[in-house]
Amino acid sequence: MNLINNNANRVAIIGASGYGGIQLLRLLNDHPFFKVTFLGGERTSDRRWNEVSPFLQLEDDPIIKKPDPDEIAENSDYVLLSLPNGISSQLSPELLKRNVRVVDLSADYRYRSLTEWKRYYSVESNAPQRTDDELCKESIYGLPEWNPHEIKNSSLVACPGCFPTASLFPLLPFINQGLIENDGIIIDAKTGTSGGGRNGKEHLLLAEASEAIAPYGVIGHRHTSEIEQQLTDVSGKEIQIQFTPHLVPMVRGLLATIYCRLRDPGLTAEDAQTVIQSVYRNYKTIEILPVGIYPSTKWVRYTNKLLISVQVDKRNSRLIILSAIDNLIKGQAGQAIQNLNIMAGLKDETGLPLKSYYP
Repeated sequence: MNLINNNANRVAIIGASGYGGIQLLRLLNDHPFFKVTFLGGERTSDRRWNEVSPFLQLEDDPIIKKPDPDEIAENSDYVLLSLPNGISSQLSPELLKRNVRVVDLSADYRYRSLTEWKRYYSVESNAPQRTDDELCKESIYGLPEWNPHEIKNSSLVACPGCFPTASLFPLLPFINQGLIENDGIIIDAKTGTSGGGRNGKEHLLLAEASEAIAPYGVIGHRHTSEIEQQLTDVSGKEIQIQFTPHLVPMVRGLLATIYCRLRDPGLTAEDAQTVIQSVYRNYKTIEILPVGIYPSTKWVRYTNKLLISVQVDKRNSRLIILSAIDNLIKGQAGQAIQNLNIMAGLKDETGLPLKSYYP
């Protein structure tokens, strides 16, 4: 891969050697309109890329550099920040001052106030201290199939978390049209171990995670507040949900099962399918399955596809929505590139895989 191409939009990836960064580089390697011109990182700085990641060798074997804002700005038009929570916000203000447009994969700008972010990311907020409350207000929450016009004109896009991605796209059309009750929404979600990142954690060890399924963050998981913020915005009224994530012994994939109460007990599954199809009909990245067909994570593995299925339990007027994504692609790197595409005036699905390898 040639890292320099003057005819392409130049992109820097910071945090390149983590799972998110690796996916970004792999996807941009085949992108027709973007070229990676800077790889940044702290832990792997001053090392050659092919040494760090021999499974994804680059022709020029670039050196991973410390993320200096001046050097990044000199070599890129856009930057993708795939960094731990609390770190992106130390770099973003400096990049924006240098007219570099930022797509942040962390949670640093997903909340519209710094106070709100500190409430849910209290450990990360201890050091270093943040003073960029205005940027929190200005950033755009990047749901590419929901708010593309805001994304297009933004200089700072905050990419949603993987669980919010799988939960919000199915829910927002029904909330927006007032078809479901605001109370009593339950989200039961399962994800693979790659969602925990590349750094070693005890609960992600093979001996711990294999042959087991386990809930975590049962009360107060950070993504609960992120989902609630967006649902409340669309509804105009405060919405609280019940969200429980589970870790399952697979590397990648995320399945969400969402339960909510219909306002109109006469609404059928076919009606619900029509509602959600009408919202996403122009997007190749979201597919609504026929009623009675339910998604599997294997169907979306290695793709930027979101599969959605709806069903109605007529006994209790409950709408059941199921959604599946690859947590590292549509739930992370792929969606970030979708946002990047929109910012650059391209079709949102440009350069992104939409067909899975099966089985």
